[in-house]
Amino acid sequence: MDQWADLHSVVLLTKAVTSKDNGRRDDLDLNRLFTYLNGQLPFVLTDLRPIRKNVFKISTAEKQYILKEFSPGNRLRLQETFTSSLKHEGFDQTYQFVDLAQDAPLYFQGKLFGLLDYIPSAEHPFAYNTSKNREDALSLLYHYHETTAKLYPRYKTLLPAFNQMAKWTDRLTVFKQNSTLLKLFIHGDLLEEFILWAKWSLAGMKETFEWFETQPKVVLHGDVAFHNFLRGKNGRLYLLDFDLISNGHAYADYLQYANRILPSIGWSFHELQSLQILKPYLSEKGFLYGLIYPTDIFREWNRLIRGRMYNDRVKIKNVLDMTFYQLEKRRTFIHDIKMEIGS
Repeated sequence: MDQWADLHSVVLLTKAVTSKDNGRRDDLDLNRLFTYLNGQLPFVLTDLRPIRKNVFKISTAEKQYILKEFSPGNRLRLQETFTSSLKHEGFDQTYQFVDLAQDAPLYFQGKLFGLLDYIPSAEHPFAYNTSKNREDALSLLYHYHETTAKLYPRYKTLLPAFNQMAKWTDRLTVFKQNSTLLKLFIHGDLLEEFILWAKWSLAGMKETFEWFETQPKVVLHGDVAFHNFLRGKNGRLYLLDFDLISNGHAYADYLQYANRILPSIGWSFHELQSLQILKPYLSEKGFLYGLIYPTDIFREWNRLIRGRMYNDRVKIKNVLDMTFYQLEKRRTFIHDIKMEIGS
């Protein structure tokens, strides 16, 4: 057996032992959390199971709830207040917090938890793979913005201001700093192509800065990925997870939404134009410049390197697939955008 094979075997064995150790520790922590909750809540739990990172489903004989871990500080109370404000303004397509703990808020092993309504979900998880889902999500986002435009004055001093240019400039800087490692996975010429797209996009957005400032001020959701929408068993669509809410212009959520659905529509500018709510934005140069920025590529590679996950073959494969999947279609899309802008 050669040296690489020996090393690979040791790595696999170490991962297997670590995985078993982590599994036992996780089970122990889950049992302790189960015991703590039974002492805090006015009912007997029959089940506690993780459904996402830092999110759990808890069951009683009669009902289910969602238990979610929150960041330190005022993030839990802020979201409790915000979701209550949404409901008060008539936006009922989200969850509400439930205050049932004996010693509120729930605080276990240095972690803060909130208890939420459980929304029974449809048989199939929500995804952007159908035109109905894409249109329903966009309509719900539009309704959310209509509501949060009313809430903006109230939350103006409570939430951070969102700055798209600053965020994307920082993301580009980090991507360039990671270029030495990135060249182990992506050819240098392609890395440079991604960087040129970003520079061209940011330059164009800077030129059209005045348009961005004329857009309505709202409370932005900030993370309109498919997993933050839930199709209820009743057929209604719900918007979830307000961890990244901020004050800003509505275009920012729509720009992120467009970027999230583009792989599902084969990077087709024509398909994007078929979405009525986006049509006014697609006639604006500033928004079109924003569509060119390779935010998904920068986000995922920067995250992978920040988390030192470049030895994880599964994660590497997923990010490589995302990078190269439909690359030629993305290039055609960027060409179409440039033609639309007239440059």
